[in-house]
Amino acid sequence: MITSGRGKYKVWLQRQKIGVDMVFFLGGGERSHIGGVVIAEPEKKVRAIRLAGHYDDIVLQPIAKAACKKYKTKVITVGGVHVDNATKEEIDLLVKNCKKLVKKI
Repeated sequence: MITSGRGKYKVWLQRQKIGVDMVFFLGGGERSHIGGVVIAEPEKKVRAIRLAGHYDDIVLQPIAKAACKKYKTKVITVGGVHVDNATKEEIDLLVKNCKKLVKKI
């Protein structure tokens, strides 16, 4: 498991191998949840599913793309990060912390 940030802005990413393929679970903030799913396959367009009322696919897509490119295999990312009544600044910080996870894959 890798992490980025602190306190209620801490996010985490856990990897599970399934044969040569991978699933990455993203969570953090005050309450982890499933807000989206992203599927990346080598040489194919990335597909994203956004659950109603969520925008987690925005931070899941770069993770899926980076892992797919690095490991040259199918990758699914799933999860979500939540902070109650988050301000724009807090959302920006959570997104920044998620981007730092991409660099650690």
